[in-house]
This record gives sequence, structure tokens and C-alpha cells, in this order.
Amino acid sequence: MSLSIPYLLWLSRVMALRIDVQLPLSELKKELEALYRRLHQPGDILFDLPCLDIQFPDLAFRYREADGEHYVYVEDRKNGCLAGYTVFNRLIELNRRQDKYLRATHSKYAPAYQRKGIASTLYRWWLDGGNCLISGARQSAGAYGLWHSLSEDYALIYVDLRSKTLRFLGREVSPHVREDLHTRMIMLGKDVALETLATHTEMIMR
Repeated sequence: MSLSIPYLLWLSRVMALRIDVQLPLSELKKELEALYRRLHQPGDILFDLPCLDIQFPDLAFRYREADGEHYVYVEDRKNGCLAGYTVFNRLIELNRRQDKYLRATHSKYAPAYQRKGIASTLYRWWLDGGNCLISGARQSAGAYGLWHSLSEDYALIYVDLRSKTLRFLGREVSPHVREDLHTRMIMLGKDVALETLATHTEMIMR
């Protein structure tokens, strides 16, 4: 069955919205260099941040929490540069009750440090602490693959998020539902039961 042109145009717009926007490499390089200077500038709020107890060759994971958002700056001590960073951030789409239990992620890493397991290590650190993750409206192909790789060890569910209300969709959904901009994934932290999260966030289960 052939698809109509209007439908194909609509689908292309949806897919474009679902794809995370990536900075040009030159802009990413400038951003990481600026952050690295701040990490080593006395008097800067980022100076001498404490390191997480994460073992990874030649890397230090510097941590900062501000206004409920959690920043992890990954420093390459051997080469004297910033590999990148991951932020566990709040979503404006969530209400106050949901905001207590769910964080989205946003990561930027230089090409040389991508696909090295760094983001996966940080996701596991967060989830192993009993914290939950929710996907944003846009997600890169790499991030989507990472989520499904982690779903082998952590529970993954789909929800509908609109008007600051969460509705449980199931552990699997059709491709059509998955691409809807209201459909999000939630990764449950270690030892977090779905029923408990549903109660805390007032998620609609029916």
C-alpha cells in the first residue's frame, strides 16, 4: 500500500522533531574547552569540584548539583582536557510531584570519547542509586540505542506525557505510538517497583 504525500510530509516532520540537535564540532570544542578552563579557575563555581567514586581509566567524574539538576563533568586527566559532560536535568513538562522522582539526561562528548561506555557508566551510576530516568521529546539514535541496551538490566516502560499527566502505555508499544511526541520512555532505577513509582507520580495505570 502506497503512502500519501501529506502523510509522508507529516512523518518527516515528526521524525525531525524526535532527532536531537547536535552542535557543530567547532562549537562543541569551544564549549568543552571553556568548561575545562572553569574547572581549573580558582574562584569559579566549577573550580575543584568533588569526584564521584567511578572507576574509569584516566577519567575523573566531577560532580555538581544545582537547583535539583545534577552535572557530571568528565575530565581526561592524562590529556588535560574535558571529554564531555552529562546533565540529569529537570523537565518543564512534569509537575512538582513527578519532578521529585524523574530526571532526563543531556550529554555532550567530544567525538574521541563517544562510544566508549562513558554515558552508559553514568546512567548506571544514576540508576543504581535508585533514581529513575525519563526521555525527552528529542533523542539521538545513539541515546535511543543506549536506553534499550540498558533495558536488559533495568525496567523500561513507555508513558504518555501531556498536560503534566503521566499515563502508562506498557512495556512495549507500536512504532506509531513510539514516534508520537507525547510518548516518552521511563527507566526505573534499581529496586524501584513500577507500582511505587506510579503512586509517587500519580501515574494513570488503566
